[in-house]
Amino acid sequence: MKLKYFIPSLVAVVAAVFTSCSDGKDATYLEGIRVSQSYVALNTAGGSASIDVTTNGSWTVTEVPNWLTVSPASGTGNGTITFSADAGEGRSGSVKLNCGDETQIVNIIQGVVTISPATCAEVLAGPDSKTYQVTGTVTSIVNTTYGNWYLNDGTGEVYIYGTLDSKGSTKNFSSWGLEVGDQITVQGPKTTYNGTVELVDVTVVKIVKSLIKVDSLTVGGVKATELPVAGGEITAHLTCKGTGVAVEIPADAKDWLGVTSSTVGTNPTVTFYAKANEGGDRETTVTFKTTDGSKEYSSQATISQKGAIVECSIADFLAAAVGNTQFRLTGVITKIANASYGNIYIKDYSGETYVYGVGSKGDFEKLGLKGGDVITLVGKRGEYKGTAQMTGGQFEKSIKVTEVSIAEFLAKEDAANVYYRVSGTIDEIANDTYGNLYITDGTNRLYVYGTYPGWGATGDNRKGAIKNLGIAVGDKLTVIGVKSTYKDTPQVNGGIYFSHEKAE
Repeated sequence: MKLKYFIPSLVAVVAAVFTSCSDGKDATYLEGIRVSQSYVALNTAGGSASIDVTTNGSWTVTEVPNWLTVSPASGTGNGTITFSADAGEGRSGSVKLNCGDETQIVNIIQGVVTISPATCAEVLAGPDSKTYQVTGTVTSIVNTTYGNWYLNDGTGEVYIYGTLDSKGSTKNFSSWGLEVGDQITVQGPKTTYNGTVELVDVTVVKIVKSLIKVDSLTVGGVKATELPVAGGEITAHLTCKGTGVAVEIPADAKDWLGVTSSTVGTNPTVTFYAKANEGGDRETTVTFKTTDGSKEYSSQATISQKGAIVECSIADFLAAAVGNTQFRLTGVITKIANASYGNIYIKDYSGETYVYGVGSKGDFEKLGLKGGDVITLVGKRGEYKGTAQMTGGQFEKSIKVTEVSIAEFLAKEDAANVYYRVSGTIDEIANDTYGNLYITDGTNRLYVYGTYPGWGATGDNRKGAIKNLGIAVGDKLTVIGVKSTYKDTPQVNGGIYFSHEKAE
């Protein structure tokens, strides 16, 4: 076991003794900041402990672990800082107490920090800041400088964020020669970042090199990992030091990918055949396994295939034939017919279509989208009682549009990717080709630099909206756009037509 993992345990015991005695304090001194003790032990049942701080100025506490509460987090001159935590065991951390150019580190320990051998499932379910030792297979390597990769032991998968080398240094991951398929034992503290469970800056305990390795993938004799839309064969070239090779294709890929042939020996090959792809881009990870008679070893390869998605305007979609071709459409949501099932209408500069369902029941509601927001969907061209519609719609991305008044719009900061929906009465049309005009609410006046017929219009398609839509001075116009400023004049930069009401 590494020496550094004994130290926190020892400190925990020492700190516990110190905090249990009123006259036993471990004082640390800097010129501008002093603390009564630089180690604090908290009860495993939860609770608080305090230290005294003496400074010659203002101070702040930073880099606080997410399981710890510090109060107060800032102050001036002398004071008391209290550290609190809920019930927990075997975790440690530190905070920085900053005053001017000086920084005092205060170490916090709750219980005795021990290294717990665990499964991935136990790591995923366990508390943050606890140190775990886990053994599994390398399934994917994300970063080869810091050593970010995934470990799977069959009970679950854990993300490794940072791997120390044999001397405890960072940015030297390549020194281990680690490859997908290797079996490895690591230990390190758990954290959760944006919902992802991680073991951070792990120490490598043991590596067992896999007896099988994917050297390359080839298509038509050329190195490649991606198949064309039309499908075809892709061959995996392996190195195998075990007995035999078994291939596993995930269940959700078996309808489009299969094994056609294989060879044996220390450099075997496995050839796969993929069907023509009538859907979107797709990929799968196949697993190759071998054995030495007592233990199983594995390696993986990712095979992808281009999809046949046609990105087009809504007018072109409506003109297409009913079939299995996948289309990508982007438009403004004009109406939500059924939020639960995601039955909606979307519109771009060329036309409007009905979308019969976005994802599964409840998926659309979870997106929190409303009328006026922009959505991108992929689905098939369907038809119901002679009316065209998108079927099997799958959500790709969206732009949320905020409805504001003219006064609120004028107060916003310029931003190229923040969209607003704003309405006003047209009191001047400066250019009826591109739709440069002014709208007003009676008090405030806003310049609209371009009124385009709908989302996605480019080039000449941007022209003529004023005439074609019958827009005139006195009408109430609603547009979607971003805020910019030109020569100190705020403006809607490229107004996307949403609706208008004729003057009475």
